[in-house]
Amino acid sequence: MNPMTTEGEKAKGAAAGAEGARPAAGRALAGRLSWGLADQAVCSMTNFALGIYVARSLGLAAFGVFSLAWVTYGVVLSVSRGLATDPLVVRFSGVPDASWRAATARSSGTALGVGAAIGALCLVAGLGFGGRLGHAFAALGVVLPGLLLQDAWRYSFFAAGTGRKACVNDLLGGIALVPALVVAARAGSVAAFVLAWGAAAAVAAGYGFLQSGIRPRPTGARAWLREHRDLGYRYLVENVSLSGAAQLRAYGLGAIVGVSAVGVIRGAELLLGPFLAVLMGLSLVTVPEAARVLRRAPHRLGRFCLLLSAGQAAAALLWGAALLLVPDRLGELVLGGVWHPASALIVPATLGVVGAGLGVGAAAGLRALGAARRSLRSQLFASSCYVVGGLGGAALADTVGSAWGVAAATVSGSAVWWLHLRSALREHPQNPIREVRTP
Repeated sequence: MNPMTTEGEKAKGAAAGAEGARPAAGRALAGRLSWGLADQAVCSMTNFALGIYVARSLGLAAFGVFSLAWVTYGVVLSVSRGLATDPLVVRFSGVPDASWRAATARSSGTALGVGAAIGALCLVAGLGFGGRLGHAFAALGVVLPGLLLQDAWRYSFFAAGTGRKACVNDLLGGIALVPALVVAARAGSVAAFVLAWGAAAAVAAGYGFLQSGIRPRPTGARAWLREHRDLGYRYLVENVSLSGAAQLRAYGLGAIVGVSAVGVIRGAELLLGPFLAVLMGLSLVTVPEAARVLRRAPHRLGRFCLLLSAGQAAAALLWGAALLLVPDRLGELVLGGVWHPASALIVPATLGVVGAGLGVGAAAGLRALGAARRSLRSQLFASSCYVVGGLGGAALADTVGSAWGVAAATVSGSAVWWLHLRSALREHPQNPIREVRTP
């Protein structure tokens, strides 16, 4: 046998194997992205149905109380993700199963501990305050552990590349919500609806335990926070600054222009709602996918992030162009009297989403690199621009000025994200990670 012939055949076989692996990897990536979109679609529909049902059952004033509980949950969720699940997604995506299981046990335990600690504060404060608002916050305190644990399972499954399990888990939570809301409607109180919402999440959280076979370890929370404090505390500030910027803009806009202006801005956001749902669905998998690219081919991370941002920005432009073609009769059918003032904001609102989309890839890249210091600086700058642009624009040109100010702010923020990613890529060694230490 000719040795050179044998070597040539081996080389050809290796090349063929590499060529065959690329389509398989592409299909796997498409599958994970599809499950991310499907999961977000389930979540969006469930949240939309919950809001509509509660609003129709309770009336405007009581729905306002429920909304305060909902907003508070959003802030607590930002805390839980920053401390528990964001470090998990960054450091344990695409790792061996043993490493993922050990990390998931401590991460989910940390989320459970955050829910129990802040839930206890809400319960005590709610009982002390009394009244409809106090009872709603007391109920929120009871259900927070289940809500945060269910969210932790979602991110754990996406880190493992099994988004199908996350989608099934959320679907079960949505199904469980139906009878829970029927029971709550009979009680007719805000607290009852908060308990129903949390009960459905608790069912899904329990099923997450069965899906994963992992028992959350709250006793491992201290070790988890200590080992990942370089990421966790920065992600905590980053997440809270993001949600806080939106709240500051809304409150400031109401004070400068009037409460009706907040409704107009919200109407424009609803017009972009389907695309934003897609954006949120992709965000569930962008960081895990970027982490996988970093482990297997670090030199391709920048290109991956660039394609990710370009694709989302282009899709936002197409969606905005489609909205401009919507006839007034159809718009009024969807939004009623809000359509006309909201439709005047389609162009700046679309450009705002385009600007945000341009930074999504860079943000995913920084998180995959574990560059928490740079990620935090970028987010704080972007959040500051968002508030200044939104309120400064409102002071100069009312609601339209606020929309254009936010559009300019998102583009500026995205530019800073990319500057930090470029620096982080230069600092990072370009050698694939072949082994992952099991904690």
